[in-house]
Amino acid sequence: MTPVEDVLRALAPRVLGTLVRRHGDFARCEDAVQEALIAAAEKWAREGVPEHPLGWLTTVAARRYVDQVRGDAARERRELAVLDASPRDALVAPAADAEPARDDLLELLFLCCHPALTAPSQLALTLRAVGGLTTPEIAAAFLVPEKTMGQRISRAKQTLRDAGARFELPSDAEHGPRLRVVLHVLYLVFNEGYSASAGPDLHRVDLTREALRLVRALHERLPASGETTGLLALTLLTEARGRARTGPDGVLIPLAEQDRSLWDRAAIAEATALLTHSLATLPLGPYQVQAAIAALHDEATSVETTDWPQVLALYDLLERLAPNPVVSLNRAVALGMVDGPEAGLAVVDDLDSGVLAGNHRLLAVRAHLLDQAGNRAEAAALFQEAARLAGSRPEQRFLLARAAELFSPRM
Repeated sequence: MTPVEDVLRALAPRVLGTLVRRHGDFARCEDAVQEALIAAAEKWAREGVPEHPLGWLTTVAARRYVDQVRGDAARERRELAVLDASPRDALVAPAADAEPARDDLLELLFLCCHPALTAPSQLALTLRAVGGLTTPEIAAAFLVPEKTMGQRISRAKQTLRDAGARFELPSDAEHGPRLRVVLHVLYLVFNEGYSASAGPDLHRVDLTREALRLVRALHERLPASGETTGLLALTLLTEARGRARTGPDGVLIPLAEQDRSLWDRAAIAEATALLTHSLATLPLGPYQVQAAIAALHDEATSVETTDWPQVLALYDLLERLAPNPVVSLNRAVALGMVDGPEAGLAVVDDLDSGVLAGNHRLLAVRAHLLDQAGNRAEAAALFQEAARLAGSRPEQRFLLARAAELFSPRM
């Protein structure tokens, strides 16, 4: 990402928040900001970032908004009446140092994760409006045509308008449930970036970087939220292993074989401090427990020295707090490390008739446990089948390599 792109993505939600706060029309404001971002990317690439980039972007976006209103023939009279009744300087941003700073991130996130929207629409709108990604970038991330993603975003904005969604924080009664949706959306964005579901790359750094940036900004707004703190710690601890996850040829390197000297120790230390404070002072939730599991992995010098009984105990707790087949599948691996592969395979057998049936990760875990139990032939066949079902090419290559190793006689 270029320095100009970094600046634009950092400023995009601030500009959008300013416009939506002034005019209340999310759809038009978001379109205006996107046009301003395109104009800035072209102009700043040639001439450099201006002295007051926030003021520049806000001014251009505000003018684009006015152009949209005036260009809408069907509503021209009503919109112009509103504009004429409003102070004219409300439509043109003052200089960056003349406008009081205001952080609208939380309001924007709640708006993009409005309950009237479907989960895919929440993801897309968050990445575009708050993350600053373009429609082509979001379409590429989720492997859908650009036209399809554009339609999804347009429908999402229309849904917000039809639902009468307002640019404001929800009531106290709604705040907790809505915050859980916001955190879940950011968690999904990070996971898709860290382990891309399909495509040539295992790690989409653009997505993990955006998710981490947004979670960090959200934590700054809500430092007393245990789950926000937990999600920040979890993303830091997970991303800290990023450099060691792939080899020079892009193939996946599993946790057991990673060069731990490549892990980001500063990020691990920051996350551990956040987690320690959170567990001691804030209500416990699933993201904190997941972060605690990640911390046990990151603090161990090897797979063998990992405190697997404690990892298993945390997965037991996580299953009680947030029952989920993926949590149970991860618990099966930990159980195999503590009580032997047969114990882990029993858990996998129970999952085989549920929503994970036929999932490549379920097959890969079964193959891993069968290999540990000494059943090389069946493990190799399952690794091959998992590779056939996997959408990510780095995962496919890793699984096929595992199968080849097992088919080869041991020296």
